[in-house]
Amino acid sequence: MAMRTVDAPTTGVRANLGQFLLLIGVNALVGALVGQERTLVPLLGVETFGLRSASAVLAFVVAFGAAKAIANLLTGHFADRIGRRNLLILGWAIGLPVPVIIMIAPSWGWVIAANALLGINQGITWSLTLIMKMDLAGPRHRGLAASANEAAGYGAVAVSAWITGFLADRYGLRPEPLFLGVAFAGLGFILSVIVRDTGGHTATQPSGSAPPSLKRTLLDVSFKDRQLGAVSRTGLVNNATDAVAWGLLPVVFVEYGLDAGRVGTLAALYTGTWAVGQLFSGSASDRIGRRELIAAGMLVQGIAIVGFASFEGFAAWAGLSTVFGLGTALVYPTLLAAVVDLSPPAERARALGVYRLWRDSGYVAGAVAAGLIADSFGSSASIVTVGFLAAAAGLDAMVNLEKRRFV
Repeated sequence: MAMRTVDAPTTGVRANLGQFLLLIGVNALVGALVGQERTLVPLLGVETFGLRSASAVLAFVVAFGAAKAIANLLTGHFADRIGRRNLLILGWAIGLPVPVIIMIAPSWGWVIAANALLGINQGITWSLTLIMKMDLAGPRHRGLAASANEAAGYGAVAVSAWITGFLADRYGLRPEPLFLGVAFAGLGFILSVIVRDTGGHTATQPSGSAPPSLKRTLLDVSFKDRQLGAVSRTGLVNNATDAVAWGLLPVVFVEYGLDAGRVGTLAALYTGTWAVGQLFSGSASDRIGRRELIAAGMLVQGIAIVGFASFEGFAAWAGLSTVFGLGTALVYPTLLAAVVDLSPPAERARALGVYRLWRDSGYVAGAVAAGLIADSFGSSASIVTVGFLAAAAGLDAMVNLEKRRFV
């Protein structure tokens, strides 16, 4: 008679609720650490270090995006080799000095270097909290796991951006607002030590043959697989739009006379809507399919971005920030769930790593392109160009993704 394996881990959110909630808390701290920068760093570049070139200001986004993209790829590759929890702890150790460096930075180069470290921290920790939640949730609730992860992270981004703007308006850009960052990083490190590794949960899910090499996964997710290639391209454009929201729009807002508090409020509206919307969009895509939500979200993003160049004033920008966040909410967890759907469990971590390599390369491409266009033709031309790219990415997804549920 066959023996029952009593130690096999059980998948499902309810069965693993304690660890699932702990990972939500860890990713909230990941988001809170980067949320400070939504308000603070572009204003530091302009007001503290006297930068006048859009390309120079956006250099911190380039450093962040390049480091995060590479960290995403390596995290997906090594997650099964050295353990998810061990890698998570390492990611937080790398993030610990970031707020301190920005606090004492004597030049803009130091801020750029700190953002490279932040990119590594975010690439490792955000990737792992997502992978670990999907390990726990199992195949029936992938969209829910992605929604919970991204909503927690970007909800914390919104709250952190708003509080940082308030503190910066009251006390100055540094050092006081950055004391919060020190607390976020320290607590994230401590909670990561408590988390249990989740790699064993993938053993309960059918995996098929052994996973292919990293090179094969890289080629498949990048372009050989038509659907995964479309998902990767869409992710890249999505983060190119976020690069503009992060690095260029705050500078435009300041040029029109907004203070740090209102800039922080606009950042919070954008990321807050993004966070709340993901509570519904990921799980909705489990039921109605991925393609329509992805295409609609990119179109909504494009409309909102073009609107920033067409209207002026805090009230108009507040409405557009909310619409922009809604479009991003439709796209973000849905793309992640689509990658998992199209990848066998044994290849999941690598496939997510490759997708996130392309997605976060969008920070680099978006920041470089937006900076060059803004310096040559003005901020409005840069913003409109990125808006049209977002709409085109929605069309790409509509053409190349299959009209069906992936689950």
